[in-house]
Amino acid sequence: MDGGDRSDERSVGLDVPAELGYSDEHVWVGQSEGLLSLGITEYAADHMGDLVYVDLPEVGTRFDVGDELVQLESSKAVQPVIAPVAGTVRHVNGEVAEDPEIVNNDPYGEGWMVKVEPEDDEPELLDDGQYRNLLRKSK
Repeated sequence: MDGGDRSDERSVGLDVPAELGYSDEHVWVGQSEGLLSLGITEYAADHMGDLVYVDLPEVGTRFDVGDELVQLESSKAVQPVIAPVAGTVRHVNGEVAEDPEIVNNDPYGEGWMVKVEPEDDEPELLDDGQYRNLLRKSK
């Protein structure tokens, strides 16, 4: 964290890394070496429960904002991961397909799902403060 006010983090009870962007659909986006990494937030992972299946797209798949990019299945629900950016899949995390619990245990680290080449240099995402506000409203 950046050493800022952690009372916001405690008020929502979840980790919300400041260096990531977020969507209203609880997808996080991180940037590294010209690609965007995407995964689900701790909030989404907690609400899904223990994941039992992750269906990842093929490398080379092109998608638009709002498309269903990944399909998640838990004992509670089947839920799509909605793309917050448009782009092309360049890498998929086969580890999460083999062991979906990785997403529950480390959603912001080893639990990343896809790395994409974005079409927009400035995707419209929430910052950590805006995402915390969204979480407070959804309680």
